[in-house]
Amino acid sequence: MSRAADARLLLERIATAYAPAALSSSLGAEDMVLTDLIAREGLPIEIFTLDTGRLHAETRDMLGRVQSHYGIALRVMQPEAQAVVEYVTTHGRNAFYGSVELRKRCCEIRKVEPLRRALAGKRAWITGLRRDQSAGRAGLRLAEFDAALHLAKFNPLAEWSGNDVWEYVRAHKVPVNPLHERGYPSIGCEPCTRAVAPGEDERAGRWWWEEEGKKECGLHLAAPFAVALENDLRFFGGEPHAAKKPETMEPQNPASARTGRSA
Repeated sequence: MSRAADARLLLERIATAYAPAALSSSLGAEDMVLTDLIAREGLPIEIFTLDTGRLHAETRDMLGRVQSHYGIALRVMQPEAQAVVEYVTTHGRNAFYGSVELRKRCCEIRKVEPLRRALAGKRAWITGLRRDQSAGRAGLRLAEFDAALHLAKFNPLAEWSGNDVWEYVRAHKVPVNPLHERGYPSIGCEPCTRAVAPGEDERAGRWWWEEEGKKECGLHLAAPFAVALENDLRFFGGEPHAAKKPETMEPQNPASARTGRSA
């Protein structure tokens, strides 16, 4: 089967065996591919996006485009207003440039906490992560178990290349964020994302002022808490369970693993 057919089959199985399931969409190209697959098949999978309050105008405009194109409503999750006010009052609107700790606190307020609320009560979380997006994602599995959130996590595009994504986009006329054409392969909050130069890693434009090893925001678990589900695609129902010998995504020391989540 083609990669698209494999992804479609996985989504169908998730919708059947792990309901209720949800796709977290950044409104980037990968998540738009998954949105297109879900909408075309009419799958009962919720799609939500995180409106951090600091997104590019182009990303905000995508919300209306997606809902108009597919005729579906996306759930929009926003940060708790009081938490944002307290952060800005105490540290300043752009304090995240000052230290990794302040940047991670901003991410916690604007992204991680809304994500937890969006996934509350869900049995499966679907993402558009790919292995070749960065070295830190090279060990990404199609199916995992997020022990912190206590739910299954699926990455249907894990084996896709960037070319696979764009071939699907062109073939199916999928609406995409215009920032992609301006050198933004990975799009986050406006003050924390820049265009990348030719030959740079796809995620080089995210938190570009920080050291490479510190570029985490908290949305995606790192080892040892994210373990592979047994047999990846060979699940047909029942509760998600970890493999007998938990397989971690990447080596990490115990101290950093306790809080390790990659963006």
